[in-house]
Amino acid sequence: MLFPATLRTFRAVLAAVALFLVASSALAQGAAQTWPNKPVRVVVPFSTGGTADILGRIVAQQLQKQLGQPFVVENKPGAGATIGAAEVAKAPADGYTLLVVTPTFSITQYVYSNLPYDGQKDFVPVGLLMTTPLVLITHPGGARTPAEFVQVAKAQPGRLSFSSAGNGSTPHLAMELLRQQTGIDLLHVPFKGGGEAITAVLAGTTNAYFAAPIEVMQNVKAGKLVILASTSLTRTPSLADYPTLAETVAPGFEVIHYTSLLVKAGTPRDIIEKLSENLVRALQAPEVREKIVQNGDVPAGTLAEATALYAKEYPRWGSAVRAANVKPD
Repeated sequence: MLFPATLRTFRAVLAAVALFLVASSALAQGAAQTWPNKPVRVVVPFSTGGTADILGRIVAQQLQKQLGQPFVVENKPGAGATIGAAEVAKAPADGYTLLVVTPTFSITQYVYSNLPYDGQKDFVPVGLLMTTPLVLITHPGGARTPAEFVQVAKAQPGRLSFSSAGNGSTPHLAMELLRQQTGIDLLHVPFKGGGEAITAVLAGTTNAYFAAPIEVMQNVKAGKLVILASTSLTRTPSLADYPTLAETVAPGFEVIHYTSLLVKAGTPRDIIEKLSENLVRALQAPEVREKIVQNGDVPAGTLAEATALYAKEYPRWGSAVRAANVKPD
């Protein structure tokens, strides 16, 4: 039995708790209603010209149209994309600093032992910008088929080189997986991003690179680069003219590339959902969809899809890094 004074105190506590919950709910609802009310930073942890940069800019322009605030892309390349990620990890969890990433983000979690953030704990996905197989590209003066590429590489161990978008990046590990399966021996030449890696192949200073189609299709159509094969298990409609590595020199070989949008963990859920909904709308916009599809990529989207993908990505790439014994630069 509660004494009157105790009962009054108990009721006062309940009233305070109820008021707090109502106020918290109102603040949460208000966060999404007012967001964004100032410019939004879109950090791309790679150099200009690569997949993340191209797609980040396309989507940022569309989000700016839809939401009425500037979405400003900032390139922060270096250290396997960890410099840009670390900057976003230090930013407030308020939805005003976004991170555009590729599988490199999940991979570096296992390559670098002293990161100032934990990818799984400090970031949450918003959605996927696109998914695509990679394509193995060479200079027009090099191999013209996957079989020829493997044959030349085996005949000259360590003589042929391949670019990557950084040590431990998806292009790096894709080539490591191909090396393990075919027995070829290539010299790895890491760069700070896809743009620089492609430039090296264009110049003939490196012999090959695993690229996202959106990065290279313009140069392929101009005859400046050659696609040897794609990394899907079977041919995709947009790359139907090119064989897969799985059907030619590496049975069962598959590497799917993607670009996704992340925010810092702790960002209000309603802001994440509002951003995700607008991302899906942006990707469905005809002008955006056309730019992505014409480069051989598939516009992706939802928050649920991105969440499911990341649940698989971390264990998959953790195993790949350990198998390849990848070490930081």
